[in-house]
Formats: sequence, structure tokens, C-alpha cells
Amino acid sequence: MDLLRSPFPFQGPLDPDEVVGRLDLRADLARRVRERRLTALLGPRRYGKTSVLRRVAADLGAEGVETIWVDLFATSSMADLASALDRGLAETHGRFRRVLDRLAGSLSLQLGLLGVQLSGGARDRPDPAMKVRLMLQMLLQAAEKHDLLLVVDEFSGIAGVPNAAALLRTELQHHYRDLGIVFAGSQPSTMAQLFTDRAQPFFAQADLVDIPPLTDAEVAQLVGQGFDRTGRDPGVAVGHVVALAAGHPQRAMQLADACWAHVEPGGIATEDTWLTALAEVRRSVDSGSERLFALLPGGHQKVLRAVAGGGSPLGVAGELLDLPASTAQAGIKALLGTADLVRRDGRLVLVDPLFADWIRRRFPL
Repeated sequence: MDLLRSPFPFQGPLDPDEVVGRLDLRADLARRVRERRLTALLGPRRYGKTSVLRRVAADLGAEGVETIWVDLFATSSMADLASALDRGLAETHGRFRRVLDRLAGSLSLQLGLLGVQLSGGARDRPDPAMKVRLMLQMLLQAAEKHDLLLVVDEFSGIAGVPNAAALLRTELQHHYRDLGIVFAGSQPSTMAQLFTDRAQPFFAQADLVDIPPLTDAEVAQLVGQGFDRTGRDPGVAVGHVVALAAGHPQRAMQLADACWAHVEPGGIATEDTWLTALAEVRRSVDSGSERLFALLPGGHQKVLRAVAGGGSPLGVAGELLDLPASTAQAGIKALLGTADLVRRDGRLVLVDPLFADWIRRRFPL
């Protein structure tokens, strides 16, 4: 372990061996893949879905399972879907990639080149829907001889592409027992609609699994292990990170990283370390929080202010903000749908603890 390299990468998905905790969720997802139970993993952005699935894929890889990872982030057309599927297939390696290349050749496909082909002139441009069908057929042929897991990340992106979900269901519906499939998405309302609305092709086709926040013990473990591996003592940082992060994986890593950066090898995090780190993190997120807040309708802003302050938008806190009950109810529904709010232990809470922290400082009641 490099003692000078932060053990708290927070700006993207973690490598499989960096994932801490969530043992029950990881075991449940692995079991679902083995049992061929179609599963949709739901949760807010930056909540660790991709990291957990990477760990699950790595664990299953040790059992011989090959993973094909398709990322549908910002997908807005059938061509985008085709390109994403092509990239996912092309990013496989080793003997399995050679198997896919042979299958691709038999279907007149060239993995990794579809994006270039789709950007060509209209006369030579292939039909993206036909390419999607061929690639899915190739994937299913590979599944006849290999144990496969298909991860479709940011699956909610498919909602904006006409006929895309129907195409996937048509090609896959008779083969759910032939490979493991996990859909993941960061827009809970859209994801839920894709699987619970009778008008949607994937209605009642998958089990919905919510990714929970980290427990306090898991956050403490994350912080403690990172400091220990790099020859540092987390000191008071553990308690402060646990309290402020409120189980948010990415924010816990960000806060821990800021503390770690101010502790030399062999040193210990003190109260001054925490205050310095907290000030730095606040400076880095405050402008983004302000922009996000400014883009929200006034009723949504008041709902967030009430919840961030520990009150209820439908109670005294809402009354103090002159928030009509109908406006509060509409705001709550919308903010739950965008995963800015969640219900936890019967209470509304903001998903992002640093956004909540900014609101409390910006609008003290």
C-alpha cells in the first residue's frame, strides 16, 4: 500500500477490493445472479451501486462467471443503445473475448467499431435496432457455453428511447434462465415505473432491490481501515465522519479523504484536523449546492429547508415557511422521485448530507 496515496477515492466507482461492508447486499445480489433472478438495483446517484456490482462481479468472476457491463448513461437514441452494448461487449478480455469475436464474425459484426459505423453517411449507416438484436443474439449464444452476468447500468436512460425497452425484452424474455441479469439505475421513480407500470415492457419482470445507506459501523470501518493501511491514526475523524456522512458512501469517502490529507504518516487526526477538512469540503461543494438549490421550484426549496432543519414540511416547520400543505405534498412526491429525499425510519431525510449541511448553514431557522 502506497502510504502517500489516499485510500479514500471518492470521485468515481471503487475498484472491487476497495468496497467495504454491505456484505448482506453483496451476498443477496450474488445469489440472485446464480439463481437467475432478474434484478433491478435502485438507489440515488453516488450511492455505491456501481461499486457494489463491481465487487459482486469480481466475486463471481472467481467462480468462472464472465461479466458484460453496459452503461446507458445519457442514452437518448437507439444508436446510443447500440453503441453502449457494442462497447460493453468489446471491453471483455482474454479467452472470452476471443469467443465473442468468433460469434461476432458469424453474424457479420465487428466489436468495438459500431460507433464509427453509426457516425458514417446515411447510405452506409447500419440500422442500430438490427445491430442491437444481433449483439443480443450473440450474447445469448455465448451464454449457452459460458456462465454470464449482464449488468445494465443507468438503465433508467432507456426510458427516453422509443421502443428500446421493448426491443430488449423481446430478445431477452425467453432467456432469463440462461444468464444473470442485473439492471441498475439512479432515478428511482423512473426505474420503479419501468418495472411496475403495466404499460412498460418490463412490467413485473424483475425484483426491485433498494441499495441502503452504509451503517455507522460500516462507515467507521471504512475510515479506520483506510487510515490504518496508510500508517495513520483516524483519531476523532471516525466519529465526525460517521455523524455527518449519515451513511452516504461517497460523502463518507470525501470527508475521510479530506481528513487523511492533513495527517502525516504516523500522525493522528485531531479536532483541528477535522475542522480544517470540513471547511475544505464545504468550500468544494457549496457553490454546487447553491446552483442546485436555485434551480428548484420555490415549493421544493421550502420542503428541503424544512427537512434539513429536522422538521416536517407538513408540520410547524412548513407553517413557518408559509408552505401550503398541497404544495408540500407535491414537493415531497417530486423530491422522493428524484432521490433528493428518502424516507428513513419513518422520517424524510435529504439523501446528500452535505447538501443538507449547506441548507442549514444558508437558511438557519
